[in-house]
Amino acid sequence: MDLKSSHISPVLTDPVPVNKSRLGMNSSLAPYNSQQDSSLSPGKASRSGSRKSMGGVDDVRSNGWLDAMMASSPPRKKGLKGSSAQVASIDDDTEDYYLWMLEYPSALDSFEKITNLAKDKKIAMFLDYDGTLSPIVDDPDRAFMSESMRRIVRNLAKYLPTAIISGRSRDKVFDLVKLTELYYAGSHGMDIIGPVSETLSKNHPNYVKSTDHQGKETTLFQPAREFLPIIDEVFRTLIEITKDIEGAKVENHKFCVSVHYRNVEENHWTTIGQRVHDILKDYPRLRSTHGRKVLEIRPVIDWNKGRAVEFLLESLGLTDRNDVLPIYIGDDKTDEDAFKVLRESHRGCGILVSSVRKESNAFYSLRDPNEVKKFLQLLVKWKRQQERRHGKK
Repeated sequence: MDLKSSHISPVLTDPVPVNKSRLGMNSSLAPYNSQQDSSLSPGKASRSGSRKSMGGVDDVRSNGWLDAMMASSPPRKKGLKGSSAQVASIDDDTEDYYLWMLEYPSALDSFEKITNLAKDKKIAMFLDYDGTLSPIVDDPDRAFMSESMRRIVRNLAKYLPTAIISGRSRDKVFDLVKLTELYYAGSHGMDIIGPVSETLSKNHPNYVKSTDHQGKETTLFQPAREFLPIIDEVFRTLIEITKDIEGAKVENHKFCVSVHYRNVEENHWTTIGQRVHDILKDYPRLRSTHGRKVLEIRPVIDWNKGRAVEFLLESLGLTDRNDVLPIYIGDDKTDEDAFKVLRESHRGCGILVSSVRKESNAFYSLRDPNEVKKFLQLLVKWKRQQERRHGKK
């Protein structure tokens, strides 16, 4: 495997150069024109001082943004109270989900099959955070994992190399997880702290030796480091242009920016999508991806959670081996890149966390973080039994 061309040198997927003169533009940023956008209704909006006026809301409809925002944000399941038509709809959804599970069977029901694949192999575990280890909540700052989940993940890391790959910043996800036994990849894999690898670290500007939270020597890999000033600039711009949209929340994840619209009225989604869309017209090296009621602004480089999985496997010395079984558990669209890597390499399995029908590159499914916890608990128990059989403590 050519590390320089495959793992360590992500390339821009858009050749348009970054306009460095845009740095610092927020010092003169003025809010949206209130006469044009005071009610957040469809229409044109402009930002004074901008080189061009903001596009019409038809942009986000014609280019599929609005459809993607709706599709990636399914409505919450309602209880069985209500009209007979509502109850019938819920029953239909339940039946549809069970039919879907024929293609993506439960990882709990398939646990014996998975462990049969893992016999005489070393499992490497990769976990998403939000919606996988913690529930999806209205306030992302309160997406806490339970103490019982933390205890199980800590026990898992005693037996298996375990990494969390999150869209959050690496520091933020560590603050939420609080486990030093793990490896962490933040910003969708663009900020990785992992084991020391002399092979990977030689003569590469994005790979530097560092120390972890315990002071132990480790390495830091940041393939999008050159984008830090622009990400910070876009973050400040998005804060400014969404401050009048009730419920909107913008987060800086160091190498990407999240615009949450979970608490925004649905009839205002077009407006928030249009504003993000128009800002990106000035940043051809940034792109937006859609998650669960969130728009993610990311550098246009050939790097994602799937590449992060490959990188960590290489760092751990587990690449090009037939005795390794990588398992990735995640719930969101960005996790599909990791599922795809494992599917196409025929060497691991992805497990999708979802209570609704979704097309996926995963092999198995779990309903929610509670089922994730049960699966990890079974895995710890199975691993302990395996080591006892082999006479290990």
